[in-house]
Amino acid sequence: MKIFVTGATGYIGSALVQELIGAGHQVLGLARSKETAQKLVAAGAEVHLGTLDDLDSLRRGAATSDGVIHTAYNHDFSAYATAGETDRQAVEALGSALIGSDRPFVITSGITVLTPGRVATETDPLDYNAASAPRIPSELVMEALAQQGVRTSVVRLSPSVHGEGDYGFVPTLIGIAREKGVSAYIGEGTNRWPAVHRLDAVQLFRLALEKGTAGAKFHGAADEGIPVRNIASIIGQHLNLPVVSKPAEEAADHFGWIGAFLSVDCPASSTLTQQQLGWHPSQPSLVADLEQGHYFDRLESGQLRG
Repeated sequence: MKIFVTGATGYIGSALVQELIGAGHQVLGLARSKETAQKLVAAGAEVHLGTLDDLDSLRRGAATSDGVIHTAYNHDFSAYATAGETDRQAVEALGSALIGSDRPFVITSGITVLTPGRVATETDPLDYNAASAPRIPSELVMEALAQQGVRTSVVRLSPSVHGEGDYGFVPTLIGIAREKGVSAYIGEGTNRWPAVHRLDAVQLFRLALEKGTAGAKFHGAADEGIPVRNIASIIGQHLNLPVVSKPAEEAADHFGWIGAFLSVDCPASSTLTQQQLGWHPSQPSLVADLEQGHYFDRLESGQLRG
């Protein structure tokens, strides 16, 4: 199949392009610049110029493809609501080109759209007070599209999608620990984060594209839930820093924007996902990945040693 991929040169998208090509698919990747277009060509993909804000371009890319996987997202936490609205509009535009075709359309969401404090499953209802509520409108668009002849699937990713090149939550915590001189967690630190390796995640996207049924929800969670205190402890050991607890009222000052996520207890099961798709995560767990050391093989400036 010819698959239109947004975010095709990003952390997840670049690995997804390789996963799809390796499985025999053609990839049409969204590129917003000459530089990203060159990366796509080098990876063996075709190029479709455009941005998430260019809705006509998104419709054209989807219309000329046999399926769509949407991984692009503006991770600007200073404009979180705006990013969510941009995503909703992009999902709506992409899906509009697929109505009545039974072509597959896979988008990215987060496990934190579900009720915290218990092990979430794929069939749980959305939590409209969730930390990542801006993702919810896109899921609702997908539910509507599933009733209009689009084979929709939502892949809810863990807070940590780890692996080489990760620039998300865990590297942010490592950077804060370096800056503050302590590796910290909030309260008792017993709240849990699920995690998935990037290479397992992109395999899940491919399987959702190939096997997903309309309206399906899948969980990208290989580790069901790792206590945040354990993550902080590993960071402290590798950086030779003390590991400390911070009270909730100091979280914003110490952690900045990530403090709101650091206290969330969002363990999640992927049992139904594994059963429905035959997805079997095989890459290292988050703890094993951290123990390999590549997350800490950086200079103080944050640049990788080369």
